Amino acid sequence: MLQEEAQELFDEIMSHLLQDECPSEYMNTLLQEERFQTYPFVMLYELKGTKQSPIHHPEGDAWNHTMLVIDEAAQIKKKSRNDAVFMWAALLHDIGKPSTTRIRKGKITSYDHDKVGESLARELLEYSISRERVEHADLSKEQFIENVSSLVRYHMHVLYIGKNLPFSDRPGLMQRTDIREVALIGYADRMGRTCADRYQIRKDIEHFYHICKREKKKIQEKGPKNKSVVNTTE
Repeated sequence: MLQEEAQELFDEIMSHLLQDECPSEYMNTLLQEERFQTYPFVMLYELKGTKQSPIHHPEGDAWNHTMLVIDEAAQIKKKSRNDAVFMWAALLHDIGKPSTTRIRKGKITSYDHDKVGESLARELLEYSISRERVEHADLSKEQFIENVSSLVRYHMHVLYIGKNLPFSDRPGLMQRTDIREVALIGYADRMGRTCADRYQIRKDIEHFYHICKREKKKIQEKGPKNKSVVNTTE
C-alpha cells in the first residue's frame, strides 16, 4: 500500500472512530477489503483468528474483543482528554497479540503483547500518517503517535498495579501517560468482553486510579528532580 493510500484509510477509520456510535460496524466491513489486508493495516487484520483464553474472552478471537472494546470506547470517548488519541489506542491496544499468542501448558497466552503492541502501533501510525499534524487530534504527528502508543504500552497496568503483579513499569507509566487516560482505556478493555461484570470492573478501575494518584503525589512531593513527570495527553 502506498503511503498516500494508507493516509486515506487512516482518515477514513478516524472519521468512523469519532463519529459512529458503533464503529465496529464499519471496521467489520474492512475485513473483506484488500487494502486492509495490506501493510500496514494487515497488523490489525491479523487480529482476526488470533485465539484468546475462552475463560477470560468468551467472545472469541482478538478481533471480536477489539470490536467490543471500540464500541465501549465510543460511549465514553468524551470523558477522554483527546478522543482521537483514545479511540486509536482502543483500536490498537491488542495489536501485539497475533505475534505473541502461544499455547503454554494447555493455556492460550499472549505475554508481552503490550510491549510488542507499542512498537507495532508506532510502526502502523508512522507509515499511515503522512502529514505533519493530525488535525482531528490537534497534535503533531509525533505527539499523536507517542500518546497512542504509550496507552497501548500501559493498558495492561490496570491489572498489573491493581493486583500488585511484578510486570509493571510504574516510573514509565507516571512519566509517559495520564493515569486517568489509562484508567479509561482499561475500562473499555475490560468491558469489551461478553463476560464483563460492570460493577466489579468499576471497582477495579477506581482501585488502580487511587493507587496511582497516591504514588504520583509522593513523587511530586520529593522535589524538583521529579519534574520530568509529565502529562503527554494535554
